[in-house]
Amino acid sequence: MYQIRKADLKDAEAIAHVHVESWKSTYSELINEKDLTNTTFENRKALWETILKMPKQGQVVMVVEDENRVIGFVSGGKERTKRFGFDGEIYAIYLLDDYQRKKLGTKLLQAFVAELKTLGYRSILVWVLTQNPSSKFYERLGAEPIQKEQTTIGEGTYQETAYGWEDINELTFQET
Repeated sequence: MYQIRKADLKDAEAIAHVHVESWKSTYSELINEKDLTNTTFENRKALWETILKMPKQGQVVMVVEDENRVIGFVSGGKERTKRFGFDGEIYAIYLLDDYQRKKLGTKLLQAFVAELKTLGYRSILVWVLTQNPSSKFYERLGAEPIQKEQTTIGEGTYQETAYGWEDINELTFQET
């Protein structure tokens, strides 16, 4: 049985594990190996410990568990660029490979969006590498492409696309 809940400091190590493993499997065909290996467990663990020790106002981190083991997470909060008129942003959402395509990403995002609504967010933006097939996940949920830009990961430059929901209530969580 899967459980979705808000993350706390004790989850930092598990979130780091999911982040690194999912990062490597998701992006192995999309970014250079040298840029891929820059993401290490040690730096992600330190990042998540910092985020969970000192959460910023309006920031949300949630996990999904399978038998008390974290198998995925989502984090987000205030939209960082302030260029597109969106107030919320999904910073990261990852699931371990064995748990993908089981509707857990949708359920995790649904819980996250409910939490954002309670915090007063009205719209959401998410950045996705343009070549990432996961962009279809957001499109199925009603996201519209907003803009494409170049981003730097490690030493490489890659194109990413911003997707958004101008009205948080427009996210369509019907079973697909």
